[in-house]
Amino acid sequence: MSVTREVALGEISDIALPDGKTLAAADILRAFTLESGTVRFVLEVADAGAAKALAPVEAEARRRLLALEGVDDVQIVMTAPAGKPAAPARGDAPSLKIGRHPTAQAGPQPVPGVRSIIAIGSGKGGVGKSTLTSNLAVALARAGRKVGLLDADIYGPSQPRMMGVSGRPASPDGQRIEPLKAHGVTMMSIGLMLKESEAVVWRGPMLMGALQQLLQQVNWGELDILLIDLPPGTGDVQLSLCQKAAVTGAIIVSTPQDVALLDARRAIDMFNKLKTPVLGLVENMSSYICPKCGHEAHLFGHGGVAEDARKMDLPFLGEIPLQLEIRLAGDAGRPVALGEGDVSDAYARLADRLIKGGLA
Repeated sequence: MSVTREVALGEISDIALPDGKTLAAADILRAFTLESGTVRFVLEVADAGAAKALAPVEAEARRRLLALEGVDDVQIVMTAPAGKPAAPARGDAPSLKIGRHPTAQAGPQPVPGVRSIIAIGSGKGGVGKSTLTSNLAVALARAGRKVGLLDADIYGPSQPRMMGVSGRPASPDGQRIEPLKAHGVTMMSIGLMLKESEAVVWRGPMLMGALQQLLQQVNWGELDILLIDLPPGTGDVQLSLCQKAAVTGAIIVSTPQDVALLDARRAIDMFNKLKTPVLGLVENMSSYICPKCGHEAHLFGHGGVAEDARKMDLPFLGEIPLQLEIRLAGDAGRPVALGEGDVSDAYARLADRLIKGGLA
């Protein structure tokens, strides 16, 4: 019979720490899970020195858990609540503590130096939200604005690839992170802290902590606008962002397809409940023009997003076409908004609307 979470937790609760307390009494164990034969948990310690002192505790916990029937793997990460980084237990966590539990704060906080924060959201995945965010950031930078881009899609960070960035951010003091720059945009992503194919396996509290750090522990500098590329849906990251940061408003991206619009309406309802203004809607993949014959086709329908905007009395910010060059440019790390042509002009018009609206 396979072991239960409670039994596994009890198996390590009496392990003695260097200060004489037990693991349970010290209250440093976080996010303990047992799924498919794998035990995962976090040890939250004061600093790197404390993490090193707990190496025997980590080893003993791993030994006891692996001895239990049904436990095939044990993954332990050490994090620090603030200050100097604690070394990861197995080398498989970011060294800058990204993903620790959130710290308390009194309501939404501004990001120092950032004038406007705009979240780019969608009700479902696959509508091109991340592509639109990277190109909008570049278009705003080309228009002379100081732009930041935060990839808050913790589980599926794609901005490093789309922006052509692969370097690991530095943290000279171990407390604040220096963001990277690409195409005139200051950017940061959890993907820069991980191997490209490495998965993030975190529950809600660690997601909240990661977002809080990416907002408040990154040296964003002076920015006119910070674009935040949200994950799809209406989950922990969206909720945490609106509770933790002074968000100016949200832009909703959707294709004109009915299924996508259903989820986009849910995203709008979520932002309304969180009292975050919806600044407008964008119809992505709006039309396709054949490069050979010039025929225009509407593969996902057409005009549905504009119609929804009209019904909900929200601004319609524009249409972005479906073109192969957008995908190729994103895969190459050079957003299509860097160039010239109809597609680049579509992103430039969207940027212009934000600038004229005083949002950038």
